[in-house]
Amino acid sequence: MTFHVLVTRTAKRMLAEIADRRIREKIGERIDGLRAEPERQGKPLQGELEGYRSLRAVGQRYCIIFRVERRQVVVYVLAIGIRKEGGRRDIYALARKLLRQRLIER
Repeated sequence: MTFHVLVTRTAKRMLAEIADRRIREKIGERIDGLRAEPERQGKPLQGELEGYRSLRAVGQRYCIIFRVERRQVVVYVLAIGIRKEGGRRDIYALARKLLRQRLIER
């Protein structure tokens, strides 16, 4: 089964903010790879981000946070960024904040 991949406006903006074109392209390739068996890719997240998955890209530096809607055969890419625990722009902290503010849906 092939899934349709939808990238949210927030994730598109995050991707556009990455200055290096080659990194953007590699992330795009990983996102395109979500079309086939997305539930087997990445790892399931816990806590506030339960129901989402995280896929590493570009030498494990960047994370792609996504949700699989099996009934609709759709993968929603919600956020893209660098994992930097304790950092101000840590992608997981940012995704939790976006969820709390309802800027991305659950």
